[in-house]
Amino acid sequence: MSEVSIRPALITKVLPDSIAAEIGFEPGDRLVAINGQKPRDLIDYQFLCADEVLELEVLDAKGKAHEIEIEKDFDEDLGLEFETALFDGLLQCNNRCPFCFIDQQPPGMRQTLYLKDDDYRLSFLYGSYLTLTNLTQREWDRIEQMRLSPLYVSVHATEPEIRSRLLKNPRAGQLRSQLQWFQERRLQIHAQVVVCPGINDGVHLERTLLDLAEFHQGEMPAVASVAVVPVGLTRFRPDQDELVPVTPEKAQEVIAQVQTLQTQFQRQFGSTFAWLADEWFLIAGQALPPESHYEDYPQIGNGVGSIQQFLKTFAAATARLPEQISPPRKLTWVVGNAVEQAFQPLLQRLNQVEGLTVELVALCSDYWGQSITVTGLLTGHDLLPALQAKDLGDGILLPTVMLKHGESRFLDDTTVEDLARQLQTKIWLISNVEEFMETCLWLDAAAQPCISGTPKAPSCV
Repeated sequence: MSEVSIRPALITKVLPDSIAAEIGFEPGDRLVAINGQKPRDLIDYQFLCADEVLELEVLDAKGKAHEIEIEKDFDEDLGLEFETALFDGLLQCNNRCPFCFIDQQPPGMRQTLYLKDDDYRLSFLYGSYLTLTNLTQREWDRIEQMRLSPLYVSVHATEPEIRSRLLKNPRAGQLRSQLQWFQERRLQIHAQVVVCPGINDGVHLERTLLDLAEFHQGEMPAVASVAVVPVGLTRFRPDQDELVPVTPEKAQEVIAQVQTLQTQFQRQFGSTFAWLADEWFLIAGQALPPESHYEDYPQIGNGVGSIQQFLKTFAAATARLPEQISPPRKLTWVVGNAVEQAFQPLLQRLNQVEGLTVELVALCSDYWGQSITVTGLLTGHDLLPALQAKDLGDGILLPTVMLKHGESRFLDDTTVEDLARQLQTKIWLISNVEEFMETCLWLDAAAQPCISGTPKAPSCV
């Protein structure tokens, strides 16, 4: 991108007791340049801030220009947070994958829901997946020069004709040479394979995993891990898209096929290398592998081992549960029906506490037209009719995985405020096990705004 397309980076937060706070930075200020260079993104910002002497060009909230010189330790952070990690705009996708979730949404939603990102910087910073088909030579050079590794790559198939068919892009067939590029430069990727029955399953899936395993060699393997994920379909997907849903029988077939290869990889590498997403076992009605199977959870972002990790964290947190609480309280915990059976032991343990009642409401998504639904895809349209006639007790425990990051808005644009008002109840936003336990044990404090002097509690809407 040309330099003129780089916008000054909007500062949204200044961390207390930081260098930036001491200087007097405020939200609404904009960072223009560091040592004469305009940062394109958060990666540039972090790289440029590594110097001990910084000359900053800044625009304050009124648009007045300032030049500021800072001396600091080499590894000391300024304490600024920005509106976005990308100051020069999002690199969008030029593929037309039929299973892309962006194309499986209804029209008329907020514009940001239709942005298809294929940005290597978001992949490096946050673990989002890209296809490598949209990279220019300049971007390949930057990945090499700045050692942007690991990246997270949607592979789906290694056979050129199959991958090109899936991505609807002739450039998709160049994958193998791109993997060699990473290997030669000692850079790494984590791979994702979305299995679409009848297209890249069966012998094609086996070929893909064996091909990727060829790049899992040496001290710095180019392919560090692989996640095998079932295709997710909604009722809004385009007509004639070639796709069919994953049935329990197909899930059982894929599990058996991949587990055979996992045994081979364990012998060859001492690692499972290719993991099955939790959804396969939920669809197949089979027990999840033990927690030890997932090693260091390299594919947790793909739902590989996320249930077992949650169960492990929860089990450790139950040591804090008292024998009883007073006054008695009842809470309604809403999840996707995909995890209903897996969460039964948690429910039983919580309800052993005298005075505490937690009711699990496990829902599928009528909004998306799914019979088995992960928690993150539930919407306000799913929750409202399912909860309207229920005794919700003191309120709802709502996992934040259902919401847009940093906001209280579902994928269908319903807000948590709307839902709380229509249900006439309190809703606690739960982002982790710690917040879940605190809400159960400190309901009275959590029911108040998060004010100082009370036990740390999640937001109540």
